[in-house]
Amino acid sequence: MICASRFLAIGAAAAMWPAAPSTAQDVEYQHGISLLHELKYGAHFEHFEYANPDAPKGGRLVLSTTTNIANFSGQSASKVPNAAGLGQTFDRLMVRTGDEISGLYGWLADGVALSADRKSLHIRLHANARWHDGTPITTRDVKFSFDEVFATVFGRVYFEPWLEAVDVIGPRELVFHHRSVFTNSNLIAMTWFRIRPAHYWAQRDPRTATLTPPLASGPYRVAEFDRGFVRFERVEDYWGRDIPINKGRFNFDEIRYDVYRDATVARESLRKGLFDVYFEGDIRHWASSYDVPAVRTGRLLQDTRKVRKFIGPRFAIALNTDHEKLRDVRVREALTLGMDFEWQNRVFQHGSERRATSYFANSAFAATGLPSPAELKLLEPFRGEIPERVFTEPFRLPVSSSVGLDRSALDRARSLFAKAGWQVRDGKLQNSAGEPFELEILTQQPDNQRILLPYVDALKLLGVNVRLRVLDNVATVNFLRKRRFEAYVRSHEILNPPIGELHSYFASATADMVGGNNLAGIRDPVVDALIEKAAQGESFDAMVAACRALDRVLLWGFYHVTLGAAQEERFLYWDKFGRPEHEDVAQFEYLTQSSLRVIDSWWFDADKARRLGGTSK
Repeated sequence: MICASRFLAIGAAAAMWPAAPSTAQDVEYQHGISLLHELKYGAHFEHFEYANPDAPKGGRLVLSTTTNIANFSGQSASKVPNAAGLGQTFDRLMVRTGDEISGLYGWLADGVALSADRKSLHIRLHANARWHDGTPITTRDVKFSFDEVFATVFGRVYFEPWLEAVDVIGPRELVFHHRSVFTNSNLIAMTWFRIRPAHYWAQRDPRTATLTPPLASGPYRVAEFDRGFVRFERVEDYWGRDIPINKGRFNFDEIRYDVYRDATVARESLRKGLFDVYFEGDIRHWASSYDVPAVRTGRLLQDTRKVRKFIGPRFAIALNTDHEKLRDVRVREALTLGMDFEWQNRVFQHGSERRATSYFANSAFAATGLPSPAELKLLEPFRGEIPERVFTEPFRLPVSSSVGLDRSALDRARSLFAKAGWQVRDGKLQNSAGEPFELEILTQQPDNQRILLPYVDALKLLGVNVRLRVLDNVATVNFLRKRRFEAYVRSHEILNPPIGELHSYFASATADMVGGNNLAGIRDPVVDALIEKAAQGESFDAMVAACRALDRVLLWGFYHVTLGAAQEERFLYWDKFGRPEHEDVAQFEYLTQSSLRVIDSWWFDADKARRLGGTSK
């Protein structure tokens, strides 16, 4: 570690030096930053391990998308989704590697430095960074981009609570000032948004959808598009082509996205070779729809990737505690016991799923067994305010035989309903006033009906008057904004490490936030206190202990009926590409759905393409 007298040397885990006043001239910039661990890559690294610096440039990659080509603004606040692949036309200040849980390296930034009191983050931009029109990228562009983010829900959730000010020191240097001290989650949040050109948007509305591709700076630019496709071309003189984080990446001359609104049509098009890579999210088709000659001969390959970028339940049913009947934890636990996960997994999922029994499943942050001494130290001050079971029982959900009814779980559910004042009379669950227990479960995905109908049937056996309702996008937005739903099936994967999203998903302050993630309406001062402990943890171990303690409190609160845990990527691709030897180390990044895509380290193999009967272009 290179130590500075007034700044953290950020090539390693945080260490403290005596604080002192500083100016821009005092800054000792580093190539990357991590507050949780030693950086894997040193100051003079040449490329990421999962990239091949000798990969040839050329060829074309064709992908499918379900998103219509209707907007190129690049602004997440627009009501019209951005065209697929647009992120590859923009650069970001920093990027998190795919092979470290929290290793951040400069992209537009060629230097970062955190003050000794951890209140100020200095950024220095690459001197050679350019927009595609040749104009230098300056701190004016960064400031403009941040101002635009602040105007969105995203900015209010992830930046406004902690970012006090952004000071521009000069054309290449600026400082971000924290209201308290920088945490790992704050740093990761700074990798999430795209830097956009202030001079281009000066006479345009940056928040309005547009079909005019805007000026950008990234490795690709929009070449042509129509309603059914968009084609990107590699920028030959891209300013960042040879910086270490990009060596061996962005190898395709062209990347094209074809729009397929119907998955059946997309699968058939893949089999015919109309596009190159397809992600199969339906286990039924993965197990039975690809017994075709191209797969049997090895021309069309099936593969999987283990990914740890997101953790926790892939889907969960959020129980809205704004409704009186759902405020009783016994009622929420009874509703949870009605889910026979093993039965539906065997019958509908080919046994491929594993239930998420933690909000941070598949990570070191998940609670297991009884609380550790470090967890008990955090939990003891709240004894009496949280369920005693947090201290005395490992959290477990019932595991059925997967055959027939899970009568034991249903009996427990009936008992809990009874203790909460709900009795079965004439086959209907009623309270003392004779009012029936009614529950409406909402989902946006028609495919969820297959999984949820057995759950609905189990609740009806308990006397619940339950209805499953499928909503379109517009209706869903209205229900969520006005919090009119009782139970809603939602994606619940959380970025790993989870620190940055704890506030959004679980804090009291976000329970009423329009567009927020706290759909269950959790308002618990103990949860809030543990979130703060996790966010302010000064070591990885401290964060782990706080997250595990938080996990226990949330689990015993039964705010969600959790379904399957985050899954591996399942995909098929035509065998005409080269792949890096150590691609498997990039477990903290997805193949395509991200800002640092693993597929950008693939390359077109002309010899393989000829053997497939394709072109060598």
